[in-house]
Amino acid sequence: MKYWLGPMSKNVVDAVIESKGDFGFIPSRRQVDCNGGYVNDWSTGEFATYVDGRVPIERDHGGAGQGYKDDDGYESYLHDSAYFDIIHVDPWKKYQKFDDGLEETLSSIGCIYNFNQDTKFEVGTEEAIRRFSVDELKILLEELSKHIWFTNIEYAVVQSGVGLDLGKQINTGKFNPKRLEEMIKVCKEYGLKSKEHNGDYLTTKDYRNRFDLGLDSINIAPEFGQLETKCYLDEMGDDIEDYYQICYDSKRWEKWVDKDFVPEDNKKELIKICGHYVFSDERFKEIKPNIDDKIIEVLKNKLKDLV
Repeated sequence: MKYWLGPMSKNVVDAVIESKGDFGFIPSRRQVDCNGGYVNDWSTGEFATYVDGRVPIERDHGGAGQGYKDDDGYESYLHDSAYFDIIHVDPWKKYQKFDDGLEETLSSIGCIYNFNQDTKFEVGTEEAIRRFSVDELKILLEELSKHIWFTNIEYAVVQSGVGLDLGKQINTGKFNPKRLEEMIKVCKEYGLKSKEHNGDYLTTKDYRNRFDLGLDSINIAPEFGQLETKCYLDEMGDDIEDYYQICYDSKRWEKWVDKDFVPEDNKKELIKICGHYVFSDERFKEIKPNIDDKIIEVLKNKLKDLV
């Protein structure tokens, strides 16, 4: 798969399935997990059952502290290995020191492999969680290559210096093609596919440049949720007070705004930031415009633009 997409909503999931393109799903633990998530209240098994093999599924950022609770991630891993095609083993949020993260990666893959030897893996992490040097990526893959399950690793995460700003809806940082190319080369040395995260808000030319450098795949997520949010806002016009209050109460906007951000003066901006987090909120379901067919067409057009 060239493009791995966050299942930000049921509409996004339906649009991807109907598009039948070179796409896969990358649910995070907050979106879909063994005990449910904010996307359609789906559990891991329920989501996999709904997709029904029509699109590959990879757990995005699996592991310790990646869900709503500060857990070790192992219960989630075991459900993932029973239902998903690939698991991104990512302990780096909790284990920032290289040796600690390496040890936890080894432990996690070993445990999952013992449960289901057919499970495929992705290793490493994105820059927003922990910056990797080219040498660190090489050491990581070298250590992992010493184990029998190394052939089950399909992807390694590569970094190019970019991140996301959901508030401004832009790709941030400074793209470093040389660093990206060097990391891609390391992946190829170990027979792995390269995957970059934070591919939102890029142009077709940006994607083409990355693929021309040898990148195999890229992740895109919040951009699709925000595109659906825009459809709701366009339909609601000025009647957004209820939607605003639901979003405000969620507090999902707080990490993306500056300290001087005044919610009351920026209601639409706040909704644009976190509107997709509340699609499954019962209060939103009561006010949600009945425009699913229109939204799916908008999303499918965006998918066409990618390919």
